[in-house]
Parts: sequence; C-alpha cells; structure tokens
Amino acid sequence: MSYSPETNSSIIANIMERWQKMTITSDPMFGMVMENKKICLELIRRALPRLKVNEIVHLTTQKDINVFASRKVRYDVYVRDDHGRIIVIEMQLANKGNLPLRLRYYQEQIDHGLIRPGDNYRTLTRHPTYVIMFCDFDYFGRGWASYAFEHRCLRDLSLELGDRRKIIIFNAMAKKFTTEEKPIKSFLDLMRKRVDNNDRFITQIQNEITKVKQDPERRAGFMKFELDLMDAKREAHEKGLEEGLKEGQSVANNKAIKEFVINFKELGLDTQDIKQRLMRSFNLTAEQATQAVQNK
Repeated sequence: MSYSPETNSSIIANIMERWQKMTITSDPMFGMVMENKKICLELIRRALPRLKVNEIVHLTTQKDINVFASRKVRYDVYVRDDHGRIIVIEMQLANKGNLPLRLRYYQEQIDHGLIRPGDNYRTLTRHPTYVIMFCDFDYFGRGWASYAFEHRCLRDLSLELGDRRKIIIFNAMAKKFTTEEKPIKSFLDLMRKRVDNNDRFITQIQNEITKVKQDPERRAGFMKFELDLMDAKREAHEKGLEEGLKEGQSVANNKAIKEFVINFKELGLDTQDIKQRLMRSFNLTAEQATQAVQNK
C-alpha cells in the first residue's frame, strides 16, 4: 500500500501537531522530561518523602525490562538510586480495570531483570523495589491522593513479609491531601492541566517541556518513531488483508477491518480517507466502508 504526497503531508502535519500539543501526561513527553535527573529526583522525593533518595545512579526511560511469555514490559522511567533501590515510575491515563494485575506483572519482571540464573535469592535484598503509578483516575474510589501497598500478614498487620517491595498509586483526581502528600499535589494538578506557577518544580517541568519541543533532534526522533510505527501497522494490516471480507460476513465482525480503522484513526486520518482505503484494500462498497468507520 502506498501513500500519495498529499497523504504523506497530512500525516506528517498531524504528527507535528501532536508533538506540539503534548503535555507531561503524554507518554513520550513524560519520559523525555524525566531524562533530566534533577527533575526526576525531585519527583521521587515528593512521591516518596520518607525514602530520602540522595542521588540517581542509573536512569533509563522507556526501558524494556524483560520478555516473559512473549509479553514485553516497558517502563516509562526506571531508576536505581545510590542505595541500590529500584524505582519505577509510570503514567496511566486510561482506567482499563486491571491495574492491580498489571502492577503484579510489573513487579515480577523487575525481579527477572535483577537476578540471574544461579544467583542466590538474597541478591534481591540489595534492591528494594518501589513502583510509583501516577493515575488520572481514582481506581479504588476512596478519594485519597495516594494508595500505598506492601505485603503483610492478615492475622497481624504489624508483621511484614519482608520481600522489600512496595507499590504507590497516586490519584490526580484527589481533592484532599495529607501533610505528607502535599508536596506531590502540584504535580498531580499539572496532570489535570492546572499549573501552579508559584511552585518552582512545576515551572522547571514546564520549561523542560518547552526545551524538549524546541529540540530538533528529539522532534526528529519522535517523527521517525511515529512513522516507523505507522509502517509497522500498515505491514501488519497488509498481511491480514489477503483474506478480505469473507462471504456473508459483516464488516462489524471482521477483525482485520476493525483494527485497520482503529489504527488509521489513531494516525489522525480523516473519515473520508479511511473509507477510501477500506474500499481499496478490502474491496468494500461505499456503504460497507461507512459502516466499518462508524462501528464502535
């Protein structure tokens, strides 16, 4: 499948528009801003004030931790501090109803990356893990700004399991904050596009976002990533298009057609363009193409 010069220009313009509109909650932008160690360290200190992190020894963004059962895990931010503690920071905007299970899988994969075959399990004692999840929704519905979890005995809650793993989930929807949570409030507000201009940390983040957007190398990298992603999706579609629409099958029930529409909508193509591509690629009628685009 080839694109006309006009379509290419439209796609590129759409990608550039998305680049300019990105905020701290945009996945690529969050990672690029956190590459600034000073900003990342300050965010960790505000999120985990009792941890008293002094220095970031290793910082990686968009890190592939491990591949297990063919499922790749990629963290937004992966940090090792000067005490060997592993801190993973994630931004989650959509509530897919599976946050605890996702976090369970995340923590397991952290350990897979820390211990090698033949290593003693005590190796993990040198690397307490903290998973910080910033959510634009209140998953547990208590209205709290943060929810902290660790393993304890159900019979005696003062008895800790001692696996040195902790999960902290922040709720950007919160309206009330404890004294310990107040330092992170301005960041949670920023997630909701409420900017506290009196907080130097928020100003630092906003300035870093502007700096990133003005960086031609990062802009080009984002453009290449998006175009490569588009090509990969297109190739995947082309492999599935050979079957076409089976006789008697509704477009609403055709998986390849549904994925085709979803992916091209994500790329920002207008409805008419998607309809034309459907008609050409799947040999659909105009009516079928309209049905496919409107199907949800």
